[in-house]
Amino acid sequence: MMQSISQTPAKKNSLFNAMNRFLGAVNNMDRTVMVPSLLRDVPLGDDAELCEGDTDMFSYYQLLKSIRRDIEWGLKVSPVVKETPPRLTRLNSNASTGSTGSSSSFASSPDSVSSEDDDYEEHEDLQKQFQYHLAGLQGVLGKLTTQANSLTSRYNQSIGL
Repeated sequence: MMQSISQTPAKKNSLFNAMNRFLGAVNNMDRTVMVPSLLRDVPLGDDAELCEGDTDMFSYYQLLKSIRRDIEWGLKVSPVVKETPPRLTRLNSNASTGSTGSSSSFASSPDSVSSEDDDYEEHEDLQKQFQYHLAGLQGVLGKLTTQANSLTSRYNQSIGL
């Protein structure tokens, strides 16, 4: 289980807080839903827009718990994840094939300047990719948190609480 992090305004949008909100919502959902089978064949209704395919609330309950498990325990690394992204492979191969001289070439040679530019572009590209995926992850966690809270509320309504 993750440590509790104090939520100050500066940290409100941190990934840790987004994960903690999601984990808290799913844990609350898990404690509240005492009889998950009551969720079988109950349509998602208004919540269907956030879930692809024809699923019921039980399937979504299982999905949310599965995502929680992935966050807490990590993913099994699949062969797809192990592969180097094509952009990085191309940059690395260009940098390694661009130099035809010995490894002790002058810093002012065109080959070394090109390699430095490629390294800078690669790092800048990695930062942009990271920021893009971080924003996406925070957005998805926010939607999933809303869904877990919604499922909990609908379960409470269905049993008369």
